[in-house]
Amino acid sequence: MKCPHCGHEDSKVTDSRTVDDTVRRRRQCLDCGFRFTTYERIRTGDLVIIKKDLRREEFSREKMATGIRRACEKRPLPTGIVEKLVDDIETELLGMGKVEVPSSVVGEIVIDRLKELDHIAYIRFASVYRDFADITSLKQEVDTLIASSYPSSQLPLIPKEDLNSLSGKERAGSSRHR
Repeated sequence: MKCPHCGHEDSKVTDSRTVDDTVRRRRQCLDCGFRFTTYERIRTGDLVIIKKDLRREEFSREKMATGIRRACEKRPLPTGIVEKLVDDIETELLGMGKVEVPSSVVGEIVIDRLKELDHIAYIRFASVYRDFADITSLKQEVDTLIASSYPSSQLPLIPKEDLNSLSGKERAGSSRHR
């Protein structure tokens, strides 16, 4: 394993643990002594994604993770939740037992998981994935989300008490300007 600090090719494993479906290894460079962590995953099989234009592309866990991370950027989500989400989606895709899966199936799984995780991340992802034609389409999706009965266990952007005090100040401020 190449050292990320100095690039030396040799390292020794100082600790190894199994975490879910991965093996976490703590390593130390034999040249500079830098310590770093690597994760190993069992590759259960090749998965091919069928794109909208019928091209076939090898499944890229990293590509999916990048899209999800981008949607979740600057959201108050627990550390490691995106990796867990990616792990779960990859496991579900491999569990289908198919060699080829349409990209639409992958997209819908991601959208469903993001809708449960964080509404803002869901709207961000959906706006790119569903390629809304105009602001009206986006508004309809937001209205549908608001009307849906998804649990409100998600962290609010602004705590309720701050929101109430803010709206009280705005009301008081607006009456001064009249």
